[in-house]
Amino acid sequence: MNLNNKIGVIVDSFGVGVMEGLKKAKEVGADGVQIYAVSGEMDPATLSPTKRKELLSYIDGLGLEISALCGDLAGHGFQDAEANPEKIEKSKRILDLAVELGSSVVTTHIGIVPDDRSGRIYDAMQRACDELGIYAKSMNAYFAIETGPEPAAHLKSFLDTLSTNGVSVNFDPANMVMVTGDDPVEGVKLLKDYLVHTHVKDGKRIRPVDPRDVYGFLGYGAMDHEKIAEMAASGAAFEEVPLGEGKVDFPAYFAALQEIGYGGYLTIEREVGSNPEQDIRKAVDFIKSYRG
Repeated sequence: MNLNNKIGVIVDSFGVGVMEGLKKAKEVGADGVQIYAVSGEMDPATLSPTKRKELLSYIDGLGLEISALCGDLAGHGFQDAEANPEKIEKSKRILDLAVELGSSVVTTHIGIVPDDRSGRIYDAMQRACDELGIYAKSMNAYFAIETGPEPAAHLKSFLDTLSTNGVSVNFDPANMVMVTGDDPVEGVKLLKDYLVHTHVKDGKRIRPVDPRDVYGFLGYGAMDHEKIAEMAASGAAFEEVPLGEGKVDFPAYFAALQEIGYGGYLTIEREVGSNPEQDIRKAVDFIKSYRG
């Protein structure tokens, strides 16, 4: 297999802050990075124009580029119509920052897409995503929904209702394996017209789990990344593991990405584990082993 996609790393996976994380990304052999840009030092509201220039200069100096920013606002995604105006504005500012830093992708979770197309939650999500998609499209950019909360076919049916492809997909094969039991290979083929960014992560499904227990749902509970990481580490329902040790069929997955002509980033995410740097370094080598 001649896999030529650039390799990215989520800087926050190192757990050492942005600047140190950028250095480590370079050290492990990544081509680019994804950075959380919701709060703290990367919050668009607090990142001044001077700091933005300094950050971009530092990233350029390391020979890296930004594959995407993470703009996941947690809670109930965009299921709550009353909370959406504030979240939409925050998401737009994160996309502005991404474009300023040379990236065209902001990944996010929008909440589980409900089955009932006539319900208020579906309507709230659809309206929010349409507004975000139109804004992204105007900037030749994308908000990319991370796979996992629902089967690929259901996510595609939702995306097909939107007026643009400005809301597209950040494909995470491990989330599908761990939570819905969906087939990542078939998922890639189904979502091929929307796939703009990917995560490279591995995992195992221990037993069936209600996606609402993982990702939350309006009136049921909110999504909490720390809780998800704890669930992934505990192995009670599912377990995130180093690449090649789980149930993601990477030869078939990478082949499917090549088949659809995906030329974007393969970005490594490691949310658990006692030695993330070691796991990420091995993950870079794992991906490189598929290069011709």
